[in-house]
Amino acid sequence: MALPTSYMTGSFTKIPEYFETMLTAKAPEKFTIKFLSDLGFSSSSDRQFVNVLKSIGFLDELGTPTSRYFNFLDQSKSKSMVAEGVKIAYADLFAINTQANKLSKVEVEGKFKTMTNGSKENKTISYMASTFLNLCAYAEWNESHEKIVKHENKPTETTSQITIKDEMEHKKSSTGIFDLNYNIHIHLPATRDESVYDALFASLAKHFPIK
Repeated sequence: MALPTSYMTGSFTKIPEYFETMLTAKAPEKFTIKFLSDLGFSSSSDRQFVNVLKSIGFLDELGTPTSRYFNFLDQSKSKSMVAEGVKIAYADLFAINTQANKLSKVEVEGKFKTMTNGSKENKTISYMASTFLNLCAYAEWNESHEKIVKHENKPTETTSQITIKDEMEHKKSSTGIFDLNYNIHIHLPATRDESVYDALFASLAKHFPIK
């Protein structure tokens, strides 16, 4: 399983500030370290954010802003664009847990250790987890979408249970006597084994004989 190779080794809590400052400026032709410095972020740890932007699809490999970056500049969907980028960059993590953005740091570190087969040092795993969590903290997550994804990923269960619903209808005949009618609704299990249906109908014939 793959994870983004770009992460920050410091200034994690400044991630929201980076994004908010980006919203005050026009998208550059190339998002460079100099451009980031012009925005007011000139430390060595700040520079790592450029590669993080590449990892979540805001910039291409040459540093050119992508359509996601331009959509981000529309403040009505800025944070949802960050969420979209994070979901794609960390797709393997979200495949394990569709609500990975709600995991604790300890839980994220545990997932990352497993996904990297223990090949990363604990400090590196900590940096990766902090980068992920601070991106998630800024992003806006659509709860209904998460529920839909979770539902769609739920394994399909085949049941052999048969449900019978009785509906009684009371009708008064012309002679003044009430007729009692039963409407039986049968929900058959999803199966291609004809013997299952044979057994069900044989059971129905036994317990509900037609007179």
